[in-house]
Amino acid sequence: MAKAKQEDAPGRRELRRQQQQDLSRQQLLDAAEEVFSLKGYHDATLKEIADVAEFSVGSVYSFFENKDDLFFSVFLRRGDQLLPAMRDVLEGEGAPLEQLHALIDLQIGFFRQHALFARLFLRTSSTVSLSTERPVDQVMRTRFTEAMDLEADLFARGQAAGQFRDGAPHVLSLLFSNLISAYQATDPEIMGSDVDGEPLPLAALHDLVEAAFVAPGVRRR
Repeated sequence: MAKAKQEDAPGRRELRRQQQQDLSRQQLLDAAEEVFSLKGYHDATLKEIADVAEFSVGSVYSFFENKDDLFFSVFLRRGDQLLPAMRDVLEGEGAPLEQLHALIDLQIGFFRQHALFARLFLRTSSTVSLSTERPVDQVMRTRFTEAMDLEADLFARGQAAGQFRDGAPHVLSLLFSNLISAYQATDPEIMGSDVDGEPLPLAALHDLVEAAFVAPGVRRR
């Protein structure tokens, strides 16, 4: 029995070490998300990020190659969370129109839950350059394509069911995504005081989506 305990001890120590490393990495990503969101990629420094996380700059380099790697890792982490949630909604039960409304709630709710990332994403996604040389860029491109494919498949299924209007599913997917992004960029729960004017209620977004994509004559919710 004593021998078994001695043999188990290194395994437990390794598990604790890995858990601590995972926690430290998440703390650095949280800090990076905050600093990048407030200052942007170019004005943010690794020292500022390390200070917010209460780490040394050297500790940052033990997890990430450089600022570029850390910046993209912020995007990859949230993609790892959002994509499975999208699959759960779109591969689950419910008619296509019901799934479309569930997808709206998911995407708006996710950005509201992670408002710092949302601001970073909305302000920089159009300027982020994805090459084919870096592995992280390939992963981001693959995930973006997967998200668009999931939405396009939803529109194709909705058309087959007679619920959605005609049109190329991938075009409808892109239009839908841009509409959601436009709402997120004007949502005070995401953008805070940066939003001017009266906010549009979430229920009104659902109505706009139905008006844009539901086939004529289909009973809306």
